[in-house]
Amino acid sequence: MDIFLEPFFQRALIGGLLIGLTAPLMGIFLVLRRLSMIGDTLAHVSIAGVAIGFLMNIYPTFVGLVVAVVASFGIEWLRKAYKTYAELSIAVIMSGGVALATFLFSLGKGFTMNVMSYFFGSIYTLDSSDLWLVLGVTALVLLTVLFNFKEMFLMLFDEDAAGVSGLPLAFYNRLITVLTALVIGVSIKIVGALLVSSLLTIPVAVSLTLGRSFRHSVGIAVIVSEIAVIGGLSCAGIWNLAPGATVVLMLIAVLVLALLTGRRWRFR
Repeated sequence: MDIFLEPFFQRALIGGLLIGLTAPLMGIFLVLRRLSMIGDTLAHVSIAGVAIGFLMNIYPTFVGLVVAVVASFGIEWLRKAYKTYAELSIAVIMSGGVALATFLFSLGKGFTMNVMSYFFGSIYTLDSSDLWLVLGVTALVLLTVLFNFKEMFLMLFDEDAAGVSGLPLAFYNRLITVLTALVIGVSIKIVGALLVSSLLTIPVAVSLTLGRSFRHSVGIAVIVSEIAVIGGLSCAGIWNLAPGATVVLMLIAVLVLALLTGRRWRFR
């Protein structure tokens, strides 16, 4: 149990808890808007940004975050251009992100192993700069959602009524996408680009099974995410397992339990 006294593990736990709070908070807006795959898209684009950071010798996580935000504007622009086929925007941006990342890998073969850690997560290597960046994004997301909760809720469940009432739909669509990009940009070093969408979607899947209202579902999603982060990191630290993968597997176990429990309740 000495692992809990190690500074690197304490930093990992703090970073994981912060992402465990913001990821499902943004994830519930994505899932209910049927944009679940946007997490994978922005994560792959972030990897291209990380590669740019290594090539230019600039803080990679920050560059990945900036590139993810730029990509989020690209998604919104393409969604407007292809209103009937809005999901096409996600496919186009993901393809571009993967292509750019692959191209940059070929230019900088010396940092390939460093970039690969962003694919699978490297939570134990978090430093003070990473934590401050995660904390800043967490504070921004929480404050934005807190002060715009009613507007975002209305747009989520009745976009036509929100537009008629004068709500700037384009602004709030961009806002949700940009906040998601920020969360993903700071998450890839914690859980990895290949797993980051799990924190966005699986806690929400649990909350939609057990929640009785929107607020109730938001609360359940955050609680489930935090439990999985604490439990997954603890198991990974004690038994020397892959931390990101352990967190995701714990989330899946909770989802299976929730589905079985919910089914039992329905039979009653």
